[in-house]
This record gives sequence, C-alpha cells and structure tokens, in this order.
Amino acid sequence: MTIELGPRQRATVAAAITVLSSVIIVAAVGFLLFLLGAFFRSFSNVFLPVAVAGVGALVFKPYYDWLCAVPRMPRVGALVVVFLSMLLPLAAAIWFFGALIIDQLADLVRKLPALMEQASAWAEARWPEVVRFFAEDPWGVRLREAFEEQQPRLLESLRTVSGQALTAGASVVKSFVALAAWAVLPVYFAYFLMADFGRSLSEKDVLPFFKESTRRDVVFLAREFLALVVSFFRGQLVIAFLQGLLFAIGFGVVGLLYGFSLGLILGFLNIVPYLGSILGLGVALPLAYFQDGGGLWLVGAVLGVFVAVQTIEGYVLTPKIMGDRTGLHPMVIMIAIFFWGSALGGVIGMILAIPLTAFLVVLWRLITESYMDEII
Repeated sequence: MTIELGPRQRATVAAAITVLSSVIIVAAVGFLLFLLGAFFRSFSNVFLPVAVAGVGALVFKPYYDWLCAVPRMPRVGALVVVFLSMLLPLAAAIWFFGALIIDQLADLVRKLPALMEQASAWAEARWPEVVRFFAEDPWGVRLREAFEEQQPRLLESLRTVSGQALTAGASVVKSFVALAAWAVLPVYFAYFLMADFGRSLSEKDVLPFFKESTRRDVVFLAREFLALVVSFFRGQLVIAFLQGLLFAIGFGVVGLLYGFSLGLILGFLNIVPYLGSILGLGVALPLAYFQDGGGLWLVGAVLGVFVAVQTIEGYVLTPKIMGDRTGLHPMVIMIAIFFWGSALGGVIGMILAIPLTAFLVVLWRLITESYMDEII
C-alpha cells in the first residue's frame, strides 16, 4: 500500500526535513566550536605566536611585494628592509618615550601602597553608611538578599579559583614553552611573508574533492576572510596608535598622574576594540580620585577624556581609516569579542573576533543566496 502525498504535504515534509537538518548542522557546528575552543585553550602558547605572525605577515605583505617588484630587491633583502622598517620606528619611540614611560611606571609602583592605603581609609570611613544602606534602605535590602541567594555559588567559584591557584606551580613549564614559542615569532613571520601559496598551489590541487561551483565558493570565502583580516588589522593598528596618543595627551592636559604611560598602554590594548577603554576606566578613575590633588572634578575630567577619545574614534578615525569594511555594529563587536574570547580560549579569540564574525556574516549571505531556497 503506497501513500500518496499532495503538493502541500510534500512541501511540509520537505520543510520539516530542512529544519531538522539545519538543527543538526547547527548542533554539529556548536560541538565543533567547543572542541576547537578546548584545543586552542590547551595549545594557546603555541598557536598565539603563529596567529600574530600570520596577521603581521598579511599586513606587511603588500610592502614586501612592492620592495621585490619596484626596486627589484632580492627576497632576503626585502625581508631585511621590512624588519628594519618595523624595528627602527619602535626603537625611535623607545628612545624618545621609553625613559618617561619607565619613570612613570616605576613611580606608580612606588606610590601604589600609599594609594591603596588612601583607598582603604576612604572605604573604612564610609563603611557605617554602607552597613546602614544594606540594613535599612529598600534597594540595599534587595541587594543583600540577592547576594545571600547567590552566596553558595560564589563560594564554589572561590573554591575553584583557590584550587587553580594552588596548582599554579605547574604553569612554570608552560611559561618556558610560551617563551620559546614567542622567541621564534620572527621565524614564523619571515616564513609567512616570503611564502607564495597562491602561485605554488592551484585551487584544484588544494580542494580536489569539491565540484567546481563549490570550490569557487570556498575560495571566495577564504579570500574574503583574508581580506577582512588584513583590512581590519591594518586599520585597527593605526586607530589604536592614534587613540593611545589622544589618551596620553588628554590625561596629561587634565593632570592625571602617569597619564602619558597609561594612555599609550590603553591605546595598545585597543588593538582589541574597546578593551583598552574598558580596562582603562577601572584604572584611571580610581587613580584620578585618590591621587594628590584629585577628587570628583578630576574623575569628571578623565571621564570627559574617555568620552572625547571614543567620540573621535567612532565618528572620525574609524570612518576615515577603516570605513565600513566589517559592516558590524559596535554592540555586535563587543558581544563578538566576549564570545570568541570564551570560545577560543582568551587572547586568540579576542584578537580574531571581528574578522571571524564578519566572515560568518559573509558566509551566511552566501548560503542564503546560493544554497537555501524559500521554505515557507
């Protein structure tokens, strides 16, 4: 006995199978991401220098190719020029600003105990008000009850952290491995810079198991990802450097202690978008309040510097330097940084968060346009 299905029934069955297949694919991709995250967390000391070298090679590749093509320099000579072009500005910056940065950081370390004492005295003087707030104020009572409900979970987390701290001695070996991996970073960089994968291998050699149309799509996605990585990091390096200068100048103008060094460090951290600004708020605001001659007015001035720099970055630097190459909203960027940082084990994920997210957007568009028909 055969069952005949009408057109609408066949469409319903096809839609159900498509949805089920999509769920299975999403689950498989999620499981694969979980495995990749565990893998990268275990071997992050090995892969992070390779990733940094690869990104750096992509950024400097056009300069290297130009040296080989226009002045017709030998490949080794062009490589030496690229290294000198990177090291000489760095050496000049260290020559001009290194002593100031070291002096400011050393002075900060010397004064840190006094700043901590001042913060402790401030907290102790206001402790009765805090106790009264949690005992009598309705909002304080709610916060206290919420904390009491979460107390077992917090204690469990504290035990976990304590257990990890007790086994920290085992990380000494990992530290030596990490140091050795970073020591060979110039070798990775030179290899990626001098390698010419595009000429040595054809698309059919790399992807012989795909049919022609699928191979074209895979190559398109690979090129899109590389283009996103290159454009993002070239632009972000310039933006982070300019942000560091703006922070340093702004902190110096308002009178924040160690503002020059702090500003340059925050700019460097902003290679990962918003990371330097977020961490900087947690450092600069307490420093502005507790330093000699500081107070609420200096906290407000430092906040004004943050707002001004972020406004300049959002409305001037990023549109002029990077444009809309990633096509991502700032909120999506922040979520992506935290997501990929967790998924791929910290720094690697945070560094590659924006290119990976933009690549997934391109991949989704390609799938919907080329491989997915209308269901309903």
